[in-house]
Amino acid sequence: MQITLSDKLKDKPNYDVSPFPTGRVSTDHMFMMDYSGEKGWHNSRIIPYAPLDLDPLTNSLHYGQLIFEGMKAYKDPDGRPLLFRPFENAERLNLSAKRLCMPEIDPKITVEAIAKLVEVEKSWIPDDPKSLYIRPFMMAMDPTINVIIPDTYLFAIIVSPFGYLYGGLSPIHILAQENYIRAAKGGTGFAKCAGNYAGAFLAMKEAKEAGYDQVLWLDAVEHKYIEEASTMNVFFLMGDTIVTPAVSDSILSGITRKSIIEILKDWGMKVEERKLSIEEIEGAKEVFCTGTAAVITPIGEITYKGKKMTFNNKQVGELTSKVHDELSGIQRGTRPDTRGWTYKI
Repeated sequence: MQITLSDKLKDKPNYDVSPFPTGRVSTDHMFMMDYSGEKGWHNSRIIPYAPLDLDPLTNSLHYGQLIFEGMKAYKDPDGRPLLFRPFENAERLNLSAKRLCMPEIDPKITVEAIAKLVEVEKSWIPDDPKSLYIRPFMMAMDPTINVIIPDTYLFAIIVSPFGYLYGGLSPIHILAQENYIRAAKGGTGFAKCAGNYAGAFLAMKEAKEAGYDQVLWLDAVEHKYIEEASTMNVFFLMGDTIVTPAVSDSILSGITRKSIIEILKDWGMKVEERKLSIEEIEGAKEVFCTGTAAVITPIGEITYKGKKMTFNNKQVGELTSKVHDELSGIQRGTRPDTRGWTYKI
């Protein structure tokens, strides 16, 4: 890997300001690597952050062959950078690549690139409770508007200081979507591809204009089974059981979701991964979402067909808070990592 350091470093923003400039500030460097059918992956490099030089014919600009991942770097009590389950992200990137007919990358190469970039940019990692967001992405680069499977690709990684997505542990109010769908069986719902998110914007816009924080997606056929809460997986405490929709080809397999399930089972709690209708959730004790950006976000209220379902009196639940503290503690090195999830840089 070739590393070219910038000779003009940026002034870092004030991390104590409010609102925090989440996802809007670039660091000094980025990682890039090229692919061609003849050479495979090659020319891996860390270079000063700069705009991409794209031909207007670039294939991915027209047909959306672009995938990405989302993860974070944290600072442990000694100031050392930590990654959380980075090989899981690398493996999921390959699942997305396979679905969109793009070249896969050896997970070791992906994690090495992420770790090296974070090491170069470690002075950008904010103190707890903030973090450094890591965005690996891959895009087709063939200069053609022909509908073909391209031969050239760019893999890049950028990082950016990150605060809270929804205000930390503040319960949110979401609208169960009745008119639009996020994904359908046989589609790309399990992949992290650009089109999945663009297709959700109208529903999100309408929900926010109506006073809601986000959207609860239902299945594409019967419009009754819960899938995701916006860009997050969702959990329901029902009696003494935690229920979460089973992952499928229309639901993203979240790494935070997977981690929470393992934590809950280790605590001796009963967890069910299954189809869950929206009629079932009325009376749930606690509801929360999970995701890389959101971490753990409680849901205080869900509106469906004009009816409001309120959970835990719109307050942060005891289990929600406990899960948040456990996961955040492991990610930041303040609680024991008995499962080997953290990756020290």
